[in-house]
Parts: sequence; structure tokens; C-alpha cells
Amino acid sequence: MTAITDALRVTGPVRLADIDAASTPGFDGAKADGEAALAAGAARAAELQERLFAASTAGGAGSVLLMVQGMDTSGKGGIMRHVVGQVDPQGVRITAFKAPSEEERAHDFLWRIERELPAPGMIGVFDRSHYEDVLIHRVHGLTPADEIEGRYERIVDFERRIAERGTVLVKVMLHVSSAEQGERLLERLDRPDKHWKFNPGDIDERRHWDDYMEAYEIAIRRTASASAPWHVVPADRKWYARLAVHELLVEALERIDPQWPVADFDVAAERARLLATGVPAERA
Repeated sequence: MTAITDALRVTGPVRLADIDAASTPGFDGAKADGEAALAAGAARAAELQERLFAASTAGGAGSVLLMVQGMDTSGKGGIMRHVVGQVDPQGVRITAFKAPSEEERAHDFLWRIERELPAPGMIGVFDRSHYEDVLIHRVHGLTPADEIEGRYERIVDFERRIAERGTVLVKVMLHVSSAEQGERLLERLDRPDKHWKFNPGDIDERRHWDDYMEAYEIAIRRTASASAPWHVVPADRKWYARLAVHELLVEALERIDPQWPVADFDVAAERARLLATGVPAERA
């Protein structure tokens, strides 16, 4: 599936209007094929995650941070359920960054992010991230322009430090079209079982769609590089977005290539001791 991950990688400027949000870069199959591929890859993802956690018990420093950005209804929740849900929840920490609290606003914008970085052996997942502090703040003028400019440089340095500590960072933008978002919001209004998902503020934010696309393009241009790329994932087809993020997560784990720890005890001797306690003959 490297064709998918290669097709999505962005290491420089990008024009989002040129990326078809309904396309399936690197994958020629239909929906059923994509769903089958996602299901088939679950065992690989689970094994790699278990190896990552096991390696940390023997001193391994590797971890993964999957950072998922996107407009409302872009499918972040589905990624959590269908992709992150493939692995042992004990080895995952999901953090959803909402509007900062009073305490968080009293600190630097990276303060609350640093507190949630994954420990060795863990997969950290950010539902939104530090990029909110350059996206929303640029669109709504919440912070002076010169300060926002300085934040891009600080983000680049911050992400470099994350990599140096042994964390593989996977930056994902779920690229949903305005038309598709409108349909998804309408579904939330038309179905009582989805009313709880609807936020009236989402309609207000739609009025700033072009401003958000420009803000994303600027953020990607200022923070994407060969060593810290972005991945723009077309998200109008939910099944493709889930498959794509799954492949990016597996690729990150494979980059670490965690190994099972070597036993620090005499396996044969311990086996003999165990058998002496009366293990059934058919199991011996």
C-alpha cells in the first residue's frame, strides 16, 4: 500500500483546490475493495502496536503520534473508531483538543500539547492539535499576524524535537469538500439520532470556508518538509480516508520496526519449573 502513502505525502506548497476530495490516490479499487483491505490490515497494525509496547518494557524509546486535522464532519471520529480501534486500547492515548481552558490560555500555546505527547511504546492520537492555534487564529484574527508567523517557526522546532525523542509524527489533513460537508451537516439535522452531533456554529464556520483553505495551505507550506511531511487525505469517501490513515499508521510503525524483547531469564529452566507444577501432559 506504499502507493497510497506516497501519493498523499506533501513536503512543500500545496493548492487544495487542485486535490479532488472524492479521489482515491494510490488505490484503484472500489469501496468494497477498500473496506476489505482495511479489515485485512488490522492484524498487521495490532501486531506492530503490541511489539511497540513490548519493546518499551525493555527500554525501547519509539512511539507514534498520529495528528488528525480537518474541517468539521471530515471524518475524524470515524478514523478513531475504524483505524485506531484496530489496536489494543491500552497502548493508545487519544486526546481531543477543544477550545483551551482558562488554565491553558494562561500558558504558551504548546503547553497543553506537550503534556499529551506519547510515552515510549505508546501511540498518541490528536483529534485536532497545535495547528488550531494558527488555523482558527488566522481565520478569525484572534492573534496578531506577526505572532502567528512566529508560531510556524516554533511548530517546526517543536516537531523536530518530537522526532529527536524517538516519536514518529504522522500529520494528516482530512480534505473534505464544502459540498460534502454540507450534505453531512444536513444529515445531522434530518436524523434525530444524529442531532447530538450537530453544532450550530458549524454553519457559521462554513461562511469562512475559503479562509480556512487558505490558512491550511499556509500552515502546510510553512511546516511541511521531507523530514516532517503532511499527508492530505481526500475525505469525501470515508472508506478511502480510513484505509489511507490506516496505511500511514502502519507505515509509521514499520519505520520504528519494534522487536520483541529478548527474555532476561533462562527460558528452558523456567519451562522445566513450570512443568514440574503439574501442567497437563498434552500441553507439555
